[in-house]
Amino acid sequence: EVQLVESGGGLVQPGGSLRLSCAASGFTFRRSVMTWARQAPGKGLEWVSTIDTGGTTTYADSMKGRFTISRDNTKNTVYLQMNSLKPEDTALYYCTALGRRGQGTQVTVSS
Repeated sequence: EVQLVESGGGLVQPGGSLRLSCAASGFTFRRSVMTWARQAPGKGLEWVSTIDTGGTTTYADSMKGRFTISRDNTKNTVYLQMNSLKPEDTALYYCTALGRRGQGTQVTVSS
């Protein structure tokens, strides 16, 4: 059974940083493309970033230069380093793989 467990969210001031983690199990992690997505209050699911099995990364335009996705295949974990956070980054952040997603971790950017 695919399981994805996100962590690392919290309350941070504008301009601050957070590092999200997603621990994966139930599938062959190193062979899977991993994606982060987010959902802000009252809005639909928004793609944030993807890392493929070879480590190639892609980002939504509004995250380029601020967010960094990475993966550790020895730990079956994908990360999202978020810097220069803005209030509009406030959302529930999900890790997704194989059409499944975790329960999400809340990120709130506010002074």
